[in-house]
Amino acid sequence: MVTATGANERIVLSFFAALSNGDLQTVRSLLHEEATWTPQVREVPGAGVHKGHKGIIDEFLVPVRGLFAPGDPKVIIDTIASNGSLVMVESRGSGHLKDGRPYSNLYAWAFEVNGGKITAIREYMDSHYVMGLFA
Repeated sequence: MVTATGANERIVLSFFAALSNGDLQTVRSLLHEEATWTPQVREVPGAGVHKGHKGIIDEFLVPVRGLFAPGDPKVIIDTIASNGSLVMVESRGSGHLKDGRPYSNLYAWAFEVNGGKITAIREYMDSHYVMGLFA
């Protein structure tokens, strides 16, 4: 099990715990009101820059989570490291899509944490895998 070595890492681990549980209100509370979430992909569901609570939670996460079976996907953290405001994470997403197909993807994340809030998220994933699911 991965443990945090500082306050910023604790915030990021709390973010992933809430995200895995579908607790979007807690996710919202961890984000700065002007935060950005940028999946570093093109031409896949959810591509683009998502801004603020409404853009990230309501317009991005709610629809993306709607593609999955209730309670999925779960995020499994493999590594976490930080330097100042930057927190890096390697993780795996695991679960099932709404139609029952399994989901298992690899991720890397870059978080900027300032003043106790997440101000930016850059998400890297296997976009080829995702495109295969929705082809």
